[in-house]
Amino acid sequence: MKAEGHPDYHMITVKMTDGTEFQTRSTWGKEGDTLALDIDPTSHPAWTGGNRQVQEGGRVAAFNKRFGGLSLKK
Repeated sequence: MKAEGHPDYHMITVKMTDGTEFQTRSTWGKEGDTLALDIDPTSHPAWTGGNRQVQEGGRVAAFNKRFGGLSLKK
């Protein structure tokens, strides 16, 4: 196998949203870089059970608002 066929795999530091840090191996960044997470299991609503940040409505609601008064009755 060719030596240049694989990415560089090195140690980085991952910083969670609550400030805790841990080291892991990754292909992201360079040796010793710090990856600061915006969302992680300690803050994401899927794991914490908090409110979801989903828009109210959406495409179906917009369709019903626009065409809700129409009916197929004769």
